[in-house]
Amino acid sequence: MNPSLLLTVALAAVLVLHVLLKLWLNARQVRHVAAHRAQVPAAYAGTIGLADHQKAADYTLAKARLAQWDILLDAALVLGWTLLGGLQALQTVVQSLVSPGLMQQVALVLGFALVGGVLALPLSWVQTFGVEQRFGFNNMTPALWLTDLAKGLALGLVLGVPLLALVLWLMQAGGSLWWLWAWGALVLWQLVLMAIAPNVIMPLFNKFSPLEDEALKARVQALMARAGFKAKGFFVMDGSRRSAHSNAFFTGFGASKRVVFFDTLLKQLSMAEMEAVLAHELGHFKHKHIVKMMVTSWLTSLLGLALLGWLAQQVWFYTGLGVLPDIQGGNDPLALVLFMLVVPLVTFFASPILSWRSRQQEFEADAYAASLTPSKDLASALLKLYQDNASTLTPDPLYVRFYYSHPPASERLARMQAA
Repeated sequence: MNPSLLLTVALAAVLVLHVLLKLWLNARQVRHVAAHRAQVPAAYAGTIGLADHQKAADYTLAKARLAQWDILLDAALVLGWTLLGGLQALQTVVQSLVSPGLMQQVALVLGFALVGGVLALPLSWVQTFGVEQRFGFNNMTPALWLTDLAKGLALGLVLGVPLLALVLWLMQAGGSLWWLWAWGALVLWQLVLMAIAPNVIMPLFNKFSPLEDEALKARVQALMARAGFKAKGFFVMDGSRRSAHSNAFFTGFGASKRVVFFDTLLKQLSMAEMEAVLAHELGHFKHKHIVKMMVTSWLTSLLGLALLGWLAQQVWFYTGLGVLPDIQGGNDPLALVLFMLVVPLVTFFASPILSWRSRQQEFEADAYAASLTPSKDLASALLKLYQDNASTLTPDPLYVRFYYSHPPASERLARMQAA
């Protein structure tokens, strides 16, 4: 079997396995949550009402049913772009509209992203104004949804197109080690985005106001002093403008880190619980989880770009995925798009490992929080957040292993009680 045909068969097999596995996991989640909907788990019978438990179950089921369509759409797009000739057709259209050169290559990738984004809009609309609206979490208006969409598109063009053009130029002019130079550019670009995000990007979508609760501010300042951390300021984000979900996070570098609380979080938790949640976030910094995640991401992207550098030189890589490469060259955008389509199919099978590591980091952050604040405060805060966000207490265990970056409430609370 020649390499091109072998790749075609491999793509078809991996795609089918990928879809079947996702649909099977989704079906397991639906069956497991539905089977436990009628009764609150015994450990929470005294703290969670049946109505809240059933709301969480129904919310989980609604998201799972919508996810089925998302899985099928993603599979259809991969198949349509590759073996059914979609990318080849897009290339023909772009070549007829744009003169050969770097701009044509950029246009091909942008056209691919635009088509995929447009096709994903209906499910995004249903998620926001269907599922989220039905369960009382959506606070967005259609006008705000469209405004966010326009801002995101503009931001993507301003920040993403220069990087895309640079990578495509490096693929042409960077020699056999172009992927190494492209990787360096990607790392630098990510660091710049992290630096400008608090003051430039995030304010485009949300309003950040200084924390005015002096008692809470004094409390979190004392907590950070005990932990040996410094922050440039404490801010409240108008998360309620879009959603009833809540969170708290750090943003920025080094001593310029900002502590940000969702306004919804301030309404849900007591001061002691807020302090415990912040202590948990400090735990991620204490254990250098953010740095480890970035380094892992950089190493993974380096290996991925190196692989792309080799695949881009193989004719069978194009023909096996339904594209006829141009014998005169200029196939770099095709290689980039095909790589972006195929890689997620393979990397999904590593999800249990990545999710497991993320859950372990959450346990580590919980333990650190318990060393700074009473564990009962973090436990009660988590219970409120799981309840207010309608997170199910009874997810399917195997589904958790693939998809959950945070441990289920039952596991986190049980470990706190044991400690």
